[in-house]
Amino acid sequence: MIGFLRQFRGPVTTFHLSAGLLPKTLVSAAAAASKPSVAVFWDLDNKPPKSIPPYDAAVRLKLAASSLGSLRFCVAYANHHAFRHVPAPVRAARAAGRARDHREASQPSPEPYPCRVCGRNFFAHAKLVDHFRQIHEREHAKRLRRLDSTRGGRRVRLAAQLALKMEKYEKAARELLVPRVGYGLADELRRAGVVVRTVEDRPEAADRALREHIVDTMDRGKIGCLVVVSDDSGFVGVLREARMRCLKTVVVGDEGDGALKRCADANFSWKDVISGKARKEAESAVGKWNDRELLKRLEWTYEPDLEQIEDDVFEGQSEDGDDEDGSFGLVGKRWSKDSKPWWKLDSDSCDSIVR
Repeated sequence: MIGFLRQFRGPVTTFHLSAGLLPKTLVSAAAAASKPSVAVFWDLDNKPPKSIPPYDAAVRLKLAASSLGSLRFCVAYANHHAFRHVPAPVRAARAAGRARDHREASQPSPEPYPCRVCGRNFFAHAKLVDHFRQIHEREHAKRLRRLDSTRGGRRVRLAAQLALKMEKYEKAARELLVPRVGYGLADELRRAGVVVRTVEDRPEAADRALREHIVDTMDRGKIGCLVVVSDDSGFVGVLREARMRCLKTVVVGDEGDGALKRCADANFSWKDVISGKARKEAESAVGKWNDRELLKRLEWTYEPDLEQIEDDVFEGQSEDGDDEDGSFGLVGKRWSKDSKPWWKLDSDSCDSIVR
């Protein structure tokens, strides 16, 4: 294969691939190359989910990252303020809910509000919330106390018995109950499979923790693609180091052409991630990366040491002990005046001496 590629005396281009000059097995193997392992690092202080609920944002981000390769993990860093803060859209929705409850106190709603746990109907949303807190929330607390008081196999059997009721309660609680702190950002991200880590309330604490985690992950050599969800230009150095280590880098942010995006191999916006457009763009980016790696492996490079060895073999004495004139061992050594002809045998000279 090396000699076949060297006859071009130049880089192998896509024309050679399309012309069928390369073996089909080589092309198919390159096309079916395994995707790299992907790790997502999310800066919640700089890029919290605002336009859609946190759970939906995390799920769509993981879907977009899984299009780049096999998703290894997704981790998010933030300080306590990010989890206590309530975004403006959430505050507006809560204010609209309070106005609705105040309006229904004097004029009940024509459509009932069903309880997702027991099925009872209420014509006021406030009464539904009171019913849920007084009955179902207390029942859920009792179930949790029962689980805490049991151990071993009994605990496993009890958890299996209460799993359906607890799941039904948690779904209904997410719709009805307002979180006591923040808007449930950490719980929703954990429900989506994101590892949430809280740092101290100091400036740039989350950025430092993220950079240290990224460098530690690169040192372990467990990933091949790095996804950073942030617009902070402080991660430029980390991205450059990742590219020096031959890792693919992807940035998810809102800024059009920031310094962070210019250092990455690919970049997506939050709008593309939410709409699903980033998944298609990620697949095309992976295809371009695979084509580029294939061309790099097939590209011919000049090796002066190997070329000198080949010249010595063909211009000087061969490996079989042949001379420079190209005479081969089948006809003996090169004839000269002092040497006898090749057709005369040693026995002939002995016979002449005897005669």
